[in-house]
Amino acid sequence: MKKQSNADGAVVIKKYANRRLYNTESSSYITLEHLAAMTREGREFRVVDAKTDEDITHNVLTQIIMEEESRGQTMLPVNFLRQLIALYGDSMQAMVPGYLDASMDSFRRNQSQFKTAVEGAFAGSPFAEIAKHNMAMFEAAANAFKSGAVAPGTAAPSPPPANGTKDSEIAALKAELASLREKVDKLGD
Repeated sequence: MKKQSNADGAVVIKKYANRRLYNTESSSYITLEHLAAMTREGREFRVVDAKTDEDITHNVLTQIIMEEESRGQTMLPVNFLRQLIALYGDSMQAMVPGYLDASMDSFRRNQSQFKTAVEGAFAGSPFAEIAKHNMAMFEAAANAFKSGAVAPGTAAPSPPPANGTKDSEIAALKAELASLREKVDKLGD
């Protein structure tokens, strides 16, 4: 068979009476899962009845949705489906496809913007600098509590006097606190 595509570049998929789908681009039989994957990849296709050449894309896409919904993780709430069914035959029926299409386009744009915002939320932003600063402060504090670790340019805290009184312990803690403050101040510069 010869390869077929629409003028808009959409791949032509032929559906035969035995329910098999034939991809005219790859010259191979495919499944509904293949069509679902093509849809997710953004590939355009048109499904036609092999005998009558009638465009049955809508029916096949609906069938894919039904297959996806039957796998257990439903996306279409029952209330939405009821409302949709109720609109068939309603005077507003003609407006529904355009409204749903515009709503999905808007959702897709918002989803893309949200994804971009989340991915870049910390990269190159003030939050990234704050996170870096906090990590540096944490590392400096952790290093200060390690035995014998002293930041360059700072004096080691003086050891407590041998008598072990509370006053000497407090003095040692104050010296250690002063050393930590000095390190934090340097990190802030």
